[in-house]
Amino acid sequence: MVKSYDARTEILWQQVWGLAALLAAVIFSWIVYSFYQPKILHKLEFAELASWLGIIPWLLATVIEPIIGKFSDRLQQFVGNRLPIISIGVTLAGLILAIISLLVEQDLPEKIRWFVPVLMTFWLIVIIIFRSPAIALLIQFAPISELPQANAVLVFVFGFVAALEPLLRIFLNNLGASITFLLAAITLMMGAYILRSLVPLHTWKPYPVNEEAPNKAPTLLLILLFVVGLGTGLEVNLLMSIFPQELQSQFPAVRLEFITSGILIVCAIAAVIFGEWTAQIGANKALLLGLGSLTGLMGLALLNDIDTFIVGYIFAFGVSFSLIFVSMIPFCLGKLAPHQAGLATGLFFGGAAGAMALVSLLVKQAIIGSLGAFLLSEVAFFVVAGCVAIAKKIQIS
Repeated sequence: MVKSYDARTEILWQQVWGLAALLAAVIFSWIVYSFYQPKILHKLEFAELASWLGIIPWLLATVIEPIIGKFSDRLQQFVGNRLPIISIGVTLAGLILAIISLLVEQDLPEKIRWFVPVLMTFWLIVIIIFRSPAIALLIQFAPISELPQANAVLVFVFGFVAALEPLLRIFLNNLGASITFLLAAITLMMGAYILRSLVPLHTWKPYPVNEEAPNKAPTLLLILLFVVGLGTGLEVNLLMSIFPQELQSQFPAVRLEFITSGILIVCAIAAVIFGEWTAQIGANKALLLGLGSLTGLMGLALLNDIDTFIVGYIFAFGVSFSLIFVSMIPFCLGKLAPHQAGLATGLFFGGAAGAMALVSLLVKQAIIGSLGAFLLSEVAFFVVAGCVAIAKKIQIS
């Protein structure tokens, strides 16, 4: 039996790695989705929908994620565990992928072709929704002071698996869409099974149903969490959407996907170091240091005219990325009481989802370039810095 959060002093590494297994499965299924979605929509003569399906679900998630996060807190309060909502989400996502795997090889009549893009959109929404309750589990696996070390495992897995995308795309292309979607469904179910097998059913003593949970957070603090998520998401997405192309234009011999993979693999490796270091200096400082250095590097990259410096920029961007990712979850989980962990992650990721939708729209409409991305990142950094400073002064009563 896992100890309750207020009595635990050590990281539950098995459970953390169980959560990392689910994260790896989600990333793999996301790679499958992003690789085959344009191909399938083009085959079904919905090619124009592809870019909009990268915007609308994230826009919806901006509102849905905080609601689902709060609901998972209530579930935790009443039944002692938030795993049911995660299990339902994963099962639903796996089922949708299995259905898609059956449909993509069929010669569908024109009247029902629309069903496939609807399913794909719904799948993306489901994946986005259950990430907040899943990440909120981290507060049950590590004390507040040790959250960066636990989260570093998730960042390592995220960076490593995501960096394999160029190689995975070759493998997926050889498999074909139908088998690939079925494989993604199986992988999701395996990830959920590993997590569930490592987490006891009751890891947190529930509050009595007829009692109000203590330590409600001020509304201003909730707004600040959302805005910090929005600002952080803007910087991260602007970098990954704009600056790999900027670096490739300076050194065309390097393929675009390998620039992105290089940033991610450095992010994964650096997380091993930054976990403990972030715990020492605090998530507030680490997050601002990561965002500030990322913004500065964007500006330097615009001024760069030496192509051999590209390796240095890939390394530096990866290090800044790692510092942001290692610190952002401990930051939001540390701002609210443990019984509001789902709300904390839901607000942060809701803001980040809004940023993803905004950046996708700007890129789709060709409204923003490298200079615009740098300037918008500057604004985002100062807004986040102000929000972090204000949040530090707010005491949870």
